[in-house]
Amino acid sequence: MNVYLDKFMTYFEIHRLQREGFSLRQISEHLVLNRRTVSRYLSMSEQDYELMLIQQSQRPKVLAPYEEFVRQRLENFRDTPAAQMHDWLKEHFPDLPKVSPKTVFNFVSWVRDKHNLPFVKLPREYEMTEELPYGKQGQVDFGEYNMRSGTGKRVKVFFFTLVLSRSRFKYVWFTDRHFTSLLAIEAHENAFAYIGGIPLEMVYDQDKVFMVSENGGDLILTDAFRAYTREQSFSLYFCRKADPETKGKVENVVRYVKRSFLYNRTFHNIETLNDEAMGWLGRTANALPHAVTKKEPQSELYIELPFLTPYRPCAPKPAVPALFAVRKDNTVSYRGNFYSLPLGTYKGKGSEVAVQAQGDGLFIYEPGGTTEICRHDIPVGTGQKVLKTDHRRDKSGSLEEKAALVAGMFRDSEEARRWIGMIRAEKPRYVRDQLSMIEKALIGADPEKTGLTLRYCLEQSICSASDFISILELQDTSRKEETNIRVLNPLSGKMPDSALVQPEKSNIGEYEDIVKSKKKSNS
Repeated sequence: MNVYLDKFMTYFEIHRLQREGFSLRQISEHLVLNRRTVSRYLSMSEQDYELMLIQQSQRPKVLAPYEEFVRQRLENFRDTPAAQMHDWLKEHFPDLPKVSPKTVFNFVSWVRDKHNLPFVKLPREYEMTEELPYGKQGQVDFGEYNMRSGTGKRVKVFFFTLVLSRSRFKYVWFTDRHFTSLLAIEAHENAFAYIGGIPLEMVYDQDKVFMVSENGGDLILTDAFRAYTREQSFSLYFCRKADPETKGKVENVVRYVKRSFLYNRTFHNIETLNDEAMGWLGRTANALPHAVTKKEPQSELYIELPFLTPYRPCAPKPAVPALFAVRKDNTVSYRGNFYSLPLGTYKGKGSEVAVQAQGDGLFIYEPGGTTEICRHDIPVGTGQKVLKTDHRRDKSGSLEEKAALVAGMFRDSEEARRWIGMIRAEKPRYVRDQLSMIEKALIGADPEKTGLTLRYCLEQSICSASDFISILELQDTSRKEETNIRVLNPLSGKMPDSALVQPEKSNIGEYEDIVKSKKKSNS
C-alpha cells in the first residue's frame, strides 16, 4: 500500500503543479521525472491511473518463483541492497532468467512491501566527546574541486586542509596537480609556518600519499613521509578505512572550503587562488565564531600557541627512486600517465627503471638510481601519453661509428668526413638524424653521382641532408628529361611518317562570309 500511496501522491502533485501554471518541462525538472511520463499522467483521469496501478500489480512477475528466497534473505539481512540480491540469485539459481538490475530492484522493493520488511541499517552509536587539550591534535585531509576560468573553461584544483582540533584554527593550500608525498610535505611545511607551531599528534586518512599499505595493523609509510615525520617529531594517527567520523573536524573544513570559499569563484591561476584563500582565512574562516565552540579560532590560537611545538623549517629530503616495470613499447606507467623511454630500454620480461618525481618533473634512472636515462614534465590530469620523439631514434652504437660508416659509403671518404664535420658544426643536436637520412639516400645510388653531389655541397657550403638528397635526385631528373628527346632527322636520312603530315588549310573566303553575315544581323 505504501508504494501505491507514493505513486498517487506523485500523480496528484503533477496535476497540482499544472493547475498552478507550471509547464511540462518545469514539472518534469521539479519532480525529476521523464517528460513523457508527466505528459501521460496528465492525460489520465484518477480512475484511469488507479486502474493502471491495479493492472501493474496483477501483472505476472518474472522473478515470482524466487519470492521465498528473497523473503528469507531479507528477513535475515534487512540492509541487503538489490545489487547484492541479484548476485545471490545468480549464484544459487543457474537457470535464473536474464533480467535487468532495475527489474531486480523493483522485485526486491515489492517483496519488502508485501512482507513488511523495510530496509533497516543498524545506526552507529555516537556520543559527544570532550574537547581535546590545547596543542594535542591536528587533523589533515585533501579535497578537489572543479572551478571555472574567466573564459568558461573547467579547471580542477586540489587542496590540502589542516585544522587544530581545539582552537579550530584552519589552513588551506591549493595546487593544480595531484598530491604526492613530496607535495604533501610541502603543504605541511606551509601550514606549520602559517600556524607558527606543530601539534603533538596528526590525524590522517589511510591515503596512498602517506602510506604504502596496511599490513594487519602495521602501517607502512612512504619513505619520504616517514623521514619527514621523524624530522618534525609529531606522532601519527590513521583512521580506519571508511571511517570519516573519526576526523569529522577536518571533514567539515573541506565542505566549508567548497561551499563558502570556492563556490562560484573564478579561477585565474594557482598563485592568485592561494592569495585569495589567505584573505578568506583571515577575514572569515578564522575570524568568525565557530558554530560549536562559539569562539573565534584566531583568538583561540593565541591561547594554543604556547602548547604547540615551535616550528622550525625542514626541507624535505628527496625520496629514494622507486622501481617500475618497463613496458614492451618502451614506456613506463606512473600515476595514471605513460612516459616514453629510449628504444632498447625494454630488454625483456623483468626490465625495470627507477622513477622519482621532483616538483613538476619526472626523473627516470637506471635501476641503481644513479645514471639518469631521461626526464619528463608531469602533465595535469591522468590518462595522457608523454612522449619524446628523440626516444624513437636508434642510438645503437656511438656517433663516431655512425659518421665513419656514412663516410665510407662515398668514393672519397676524406671529403665525406670533412663535409660531415661541417654538418656537425652546423646542426650539433641533429647529427644522428642527418647521418641517417644520408645513409638511406646512399643505399643503391650511383657512386659517381654521389661524388659529384658531395663535391657540389662542399663548394657551396651546403650542410643539410635534405639539400644533399634534393641535389642527388635532381641529377636523375635531368638525365630522364634528356632521354625523352626524340630525334626527327636521324643519320639515315629517312623521315618518320609523322614528320611528313601536312596540316589542313582554311579558305579565307569562309571567314569573310561569316563576318559579313554578322554585320547584316547587327544592322
